[in-house]
Amino acid sequence: MKVGIVGSGFVGATAAYAMVMSGVARSIVLVDKNEARARAEAADILHAVPFAHTCNVVAGGYDALAGSKVVIMAAGVNQQPGETRLQLLERNAAVFRAVIPQICTHAPDAVIIVATNPVDVMTHVTAAIAAEFGIPAQRIIGSGTTLDTARYRALLAQTLGIDATHVHGYVIGEHGDSEVLTWSLTTIGNLPLDAFCELRAVDLCGETRAEIEHNVRHAAYQIIEGKGATYYGVGSALARIVRNVLQDRRAIMTVCTPQVEVAGVQNVTVSLPCLVGGAGVLETFPLPLSAAETEGLQRSARIIRDAIDALEMAVL
Repeated sequence: MKVGIVGSGFVGATAAYAMVMSGVARSIVLVDKNEARARAEAADILHAVPFAHTCNVVAGGYDALAGSKVVIMAAGVNQQPGETRLQLLERNAAVFRAVIPQICTHAPDAVIIVATNPVDVMTHVTAAIAAEFGIPAQRIIGSGTTLDTARYRALLAQTLGIDATHVHGYVIGEHGDSEVLTWSLTTIGNLPLDAFCELRAVDLCGETRAEIEHNVRHAAYQIIEGKGATYYGVGSALARIVRNVLQDRRAIMTVCTPQVEVAGVQNVTVSLPCLVGGAGVLETFPLPLSAAETEGLQRSARIIRDAIDALEMAVL
């Protein structure tokens, strides 16, 4: 199966590397306006193939995306000092208006996975542009809170002293400060979180929960402060989403795709548990949230809807 990646910076290149290491794709093509960077990353990743799984890794232009089953959109601009979020959105929207039509033209049957931040809004923008080419919204997937959910599970598992694969809980809403950790629905194995803590005599008090929440919400800030960018976690998340599409695994993931309504907010793109398979997002599952979590999801959805409204007004 062939995967295209537009944008060969830290995130795009790391996603390609993660796919090679996990044997997700048989062919990967990197596309970037900096052609030398794309060629260099492709060559470097190709040299890792003998140590991992068979995969042909090349660089090329948009025409090289032809035949891709999945295309990752990882291109975009970074926020500059003193730049507002709306200004960043406007600049990234301009990038997307130039790039997404190229993807739709050369890989019309592909599922498009958006990684560029702010990913919720950029996924909404991508779906609007792709619709002009007759591509349904279900084939537009944002990485959303896939990474946030992984962070939540990893930090909670660390606190409880267990394997993270046995933590079942989601982070939903915005991929950002307003995201909602679904404490009320979290289970460890088949046990509710509170019941597990009682059996194991683990004190998951308010202070401990608050620390986990803080570290999930602020993980990116902490990592960027230390090394300038995040890419291993999101690269691995993208590789997992691609695997679930290519293999039609019908996995449940907290990705984002346009929704008719979320918590009373109309026409918005936020992360919820979605069934992900070969055709993209097959279904979205509402959760029986607590009152506080429902309020948090509504607030998160409103933040995204307001950003979409501001962007639409700015570009008219």
